Amino acid sequence: MSLSARSITRGLELGGVASRKLATRLGLWSAGVLLNGCATYHALPLPGPGKLPDQLSELHGAPAARTTLDITTIERLVLLNNPDLRRARAEHKVAQAQMLQAGLLPNPALNGSLGYLISGVGDSTAWTAGISEDIRALVTLAPRRAAAKAAAAQVDASLLWQEWLTVGQARLLVVDLVEGEQLATVQRHSLDLLQQRSDRMRQSVTDGNHDLATAAPDLAAAADAQAASDDLQRRLLGQRHALNALLGLAPDAVVLLPTRLDLPAPDMTEIRQQMETLPRRRPDLVALQLGYQAQEATLRAAVLAQFPTLSFGYSASQDNSRVRNGGPAISFELPIFDRNQGNIAIARATRQQLHDEYRDRLNAAHGEIDALLAEQVQARAQLAALQPPLRGATNDVAHAEHAWQAGLIDLRGYVDLVAAAQSRQSAAIALEKAVLEQQVAIDTLVGAGMPASLPQDVIAP
Repeated sequence: MSLSARSITRGLELGGVASRKLATRLGLWSAGVLLNGCATYHALPLPGPGKLPDQLSELHGAPAARTTLDITTIERLVLLNNPDLRRARAEHKVAQAQMLQAGLLPNPALNGSLGYLISGVGDSTAWTAGISEDIRALVTLAPRRAAAKAAAAQVDASLLWQEWLTVGQARLLVVDLVEGEQLATVQRHSLDLLQQRSDRMRQSVTDGNHDLATAAPDLAAAADAQAASDDLQRRLLGQRHALNALLGLAPDAVVLLPTRLDLPAPDMTEIRQQMETLPRRRPDLVALQLGYQAQEATLRAAVLAQFPTLSFGYSASQDNSRVRNGGPAISFELPIFDRNQGNIAIARATRQQLHDEYRDRLNAAHGEIDALLAEQVQARAQLAALQPPLRGATNDVAHAEHAWQAGLIDLRGYVDLVAAAQSRQSAAIALEKAVLEQQVAIDTLVGAGMPASLPQDVIAP
């Protein structure tokens, strides 16, 4: 065997032993690091088709069966059982996971190499090893953590606003159903009388006592009343289905509601005071401020990231003649073409967009509340003005009923008086409904009952 061949063989043997020892040590060390606290994977199969509960008692937190539910109980059941809210609450876990990821320190980087002795002077395997850390990632860590924390809080505030809107939607449905049932009762009474008059008139036409031209108004009135009643019943059925959906119930589940709702006059002074603290009480405005705070931190991180990528560490090496050296190692990029100008410009433009959106949303909220307050005053004034003629029409119906039973007036005159009274009663119910809907909308927009949920460290726009 020649000298060069023996040298090659010897180098390979020495290199093989050293590399095997080094590989074994590195393998054991890496395995220990990786296995310590590692996450594991578990499959999560998708569920099959489910069945919505068709009994109120099956809901979480439901009262006893056949219980009449007030608005407060409806609100509580919606918050506990609404499917959309349950799905939305999963966003909280995602935001917390993102905040955890943003707060993790960057991993240090290891590098190494082996140089087997192939020929020449030497008696060992050469090697190099080093460890380094990304300094720029450490510099931007604090603002990235702040941005993720604010973004997680923004998700929570947005979820609270979604819950608040869902509760407001349930309130409106309760108002519509309770007032709609009152209107349906009035319509059924009116329809019965109009149908009775229509049947008599139709029989009179058959008997030859009246012609169709004379009977046409009575027949048309009964047909219009029937159409209005059918339309109301369809609307009420849709509203019952919508309320059941908010509660997580099957469409045909029975939910008992009160027959009357209170009409407390709004306290204008209290509402004005609530408007002054609107930015700290309305969850959507809180969410916008938290989003603005997150974008401020994102912009700071982008400004810090314009400095060159810098890695600092330690490096050591040995050549084939066992000469070793070591020392600090630094690497950085030259900021000639990219100084993170694009990301900085995007972050600044996004911050301005959020700034303008918050300003516009705040102004719109005040405008909406002012408009609803004015409409509330008008609706209550109209409702109060309607009460005297409504009482007069009710008294007229009572006198007309006695006169009709005594044979002093015919059925046509009696039905006309009843229809006039019930028309005023229907108008009063419609005004009551409008007042209640406005009150629900005002409470929702001012965040009535909401705590001052805005954190103290939020950066105001």
